[in-house]
Amino acid sequence: MNPQTDSPVALITGAARRIGACIAETLHRDGYNLILHYRGSASEANALAKKLNAVRTNSVATLQADLTDISSVQQLADASKNQWQRLDLLVNNASSFYPTPLREANLEQWDNLIGSNLKGPFFLCQALAEPLREHRGCIINIADIHGDQPLAEHSIYCIAKAGNRMMTKTLAKELAPDVRVNGIAPGAIMWPENAAELTEQQKQKILAKVPLNRPGSPEDIAQAVRFLARSASYITGQVISVDGGRSC
Repeated sequence: MNPQTDSPVALITGAARRIGACIAETLHRDGYNLILHYRGSASEANALAKKLNAVRTNSVATLQADLTDISSVQQLADASKNQWQRLDLLVNNASSFYPTPLREANLEQWDNLIGSNLKGPFFLCQALAEPLREHRGCIINIADIHGDQPLAEHSIYCIAKAGNRMMTKTLAKELAPDVRVNGIAPGAIMWPENAAELTEQQKQKILAKVPLNRPGSPEDIAQAVRFLARSASYITGQVISVDGGRSC
């Protein structure tokens, strides 16, 4: 536990890599103290915390939790509340994503995808509602355009993200006026790992669906988070598509 801080505090789930890490760096530059959640990426989370703490001492902590396990979710919430005795922002970014063709889908996949994309975020919101109310904070859920537009052979993931979108809207009503709740639905976001896995033909097939004719970047999502957290005091219950126009 650290002493109470006057800086705003954000908990970011799935913060060790990719979009989550980019969100963390963006919010840290804005003066937030951060709690970086990770499930299995301990080395990446700790390396990011070390990097950011070198910029501003004792401003970043890391916490491990399995969001598919409700007891682990509660432990994450309790530790987050105690870290700096305040919470201003919850970013539900952590997610599992993989295909589940109907002919092969099983209960373990269902529990994992629903757990990480919907059940875990819902119960984390529940557990952190009071400290967020106290500081008139906000919740930002990272959804997906495929929560609205189905992706073949990914039915469980799409179901979970559709639920995530509705969770955003229902919690916005329930937690108003004290807590704003919004979502971001990314489109095709490229980072080095997945860009290297795609052939040029596959990349062009994706870009053909994007009016802006380029893939998104983690920075595009991080800037949308920054806007909703800092500059959108009259926006709640909305899921903003950051997809280059793909969902038009």
